[in-house]
Amino acid sequence: MRVAVYCASSKSCDRAYHAAARELGERLAEAGHEIVYGGGAVGSMGALADGALAKGGRVIGVLPEFMHELEWGHPGLDELEIVEDMRTRKHRMLSVSDAAVALPGGTGTLEELLEALTLKRLGIYTRPIVLVNTLGFYQQLVQLLEHCIGQRFMGDPHRDMWVLVNDPSEVLAAIDAAPPWDEAARSFAGM
Repeated sequence: MRVAVYCASSKSCDRAYHAAARELGERLAEAGHEIVYGGGAVGSMGALADGALAKGGRVIGVLPEFMHELEWGHPGLDELEIVEDMRTRKHRMLSVSDAAVALPGGTGTLEELLEALTLKRLGIYTRPIVLVNTLGFYQQLVQLLEHCIGQRFMGDPHRDMWVLVNDPSEVLAAIDAAPPWDEAARSFAGM
């Protein structure tokens, strides 16, 4: 299985986020899964890749050209794909993945996650989406999504678009247990 992981490059955040990213990388590698991620070398991005590589995992980075020019790419990856821009990066990561996992992060991570959820709502991306709720990070986002459902901008079935876990050790089981989703979601996308 190839897992897209959304994560951040911040070096200033709580180190617990980096530790969770490294653990996720280790666990995915130990289970024999490939990782596709944003290609960065620092913050949670670097920790994720370092954890997977330390356990012999295969890690593929997808890095926009301008970030490559700034030398933000991780030098030890199995593959570093340079793409034109951020939009191409998001599309590439999602289109080659069998599941998407969102670690805590800033606007880039949230944009990637919300696009994946939007595409899932439309029946375009039908695979599992897991949010890793390290230090309760995603609690408020889930509350906002519940508010969207409560205000009828989304329907009750849309709760099945994501799975929330508290620890990287729960990610693989969450992927396996994610509710099925298919193109039929288009029939209730406008709920």
